[in-house]
Amino acid sequence: MRYTESKARSAELLRLTLANMGHHTAAFNPITFTVWYEHAAGINPKLNADMSLCLSKGLAMDDEMMLRLYRDHITPADTEQMELIAHEMQRLMRSMADSAAATGEQAGTFGQQLTELNQALAATEASPLSTQVARALEGTLEMKAAVDTLQVRVNQSQDEIKRLRQDLERTREEAMLDPLTGLLNRKGFDQRLQALLSQAPDSGESHCLVMLDIDHFKRVNDTHGHLMGDRVIQGLGEILRTSVTRPSHAVARYGGEEFAIVLPNTSRAEATQIAETIRARTKAMKLRNRSTQEVVLTVTISSGIAALRQGDDAHSLIARADAALYASKKGGRDRVTCQ
Repeated sequence: MRYTESKARSAELLRLTLANMGHHTAAFNPITFTVWYEHAAGINPKLNADMSLCLSKGLAMDDEMMLRLYRDHITPADTEQMELIAHEMQRLMRSMADSAAATGEQAGTFGQQLTELNQALAATEASPLSTQVARALEGTLEMKAAVDTLQVRVNQSQDEIKRLRQDLERTREEAMLDPLTGLLNRKGFDQRLQALLSQAPDSGESHCLVMLDIDHFKRVNDTHGHLMGDRVIQGLGEILRTSVTRPSHAVARYGGEEFAIVLPNTSRAEATQIAETIRARTKAMKLRNRSTQEVVLTVTISSGIAALRQGDDAHSLIARADAALYASKKGGRDRVTCQ
């Protein structure tokens, strides 16, 4: 892990970090927070050297400078780590906003009390004391204005952090998707399969994995070109998306023309029915010439199903589903084989 400080040490570093951030113009966001935190912790010598040089030259430590320092000296954005930082920053901002609001309220109450006292003194002609109270009142009002300004800035930072968290979540989701089909990619598949393996099936149910691919796909590319090959893959992706509708189920492009369906709490019979439906719908799909609308291509798929066994891991489950897929290919293609 990058940050290993104790709770007490991290609390001290948080105070130093927020103090440094408050003295400069860069926005209160996770990038600024990370740069100043690593500077305060002294865990990044190259960053500290660069920052010391910038500070000695009187350079503005603004958003642009923070972004450069982050890119130059801190690892490239890791969405999970950045999300953790954003969450911590949001918690801190909420705490600061609450403190600012409470301080502003106290200052307002105290200011009102001073106003009333000043009026009372003026009525009794205690002018020297009245002047002092008036000055204290002026200082209190200035303090309240400063607190109000801080609260506005903190609220703006909270909104920025919320937007950043949304961007990070969207980035993380996109990193799990295949750009051609919009289905899960191999990384997304691996995660869903691990989730399936980590939880036992419900009573009377099973976990199943379907592996399938397009028959003679190389021939499609060689005869009709790669653009048509992409249309075939997209078409099959849409069939998979509309055929596998249970929220707990997942469909992924495993690689090339091969796809996978993760089916938790699904019997072998149900898995076979899903695979047969997809096989029939794929066989009925017609690829047309976009200019003439003439049907130029139809395709078929072969599928293999494996049900989870005791002691299975990801490798063994995939291997058995692949073996069933190979049996479908060897048996003449355009069929479903269940182990």
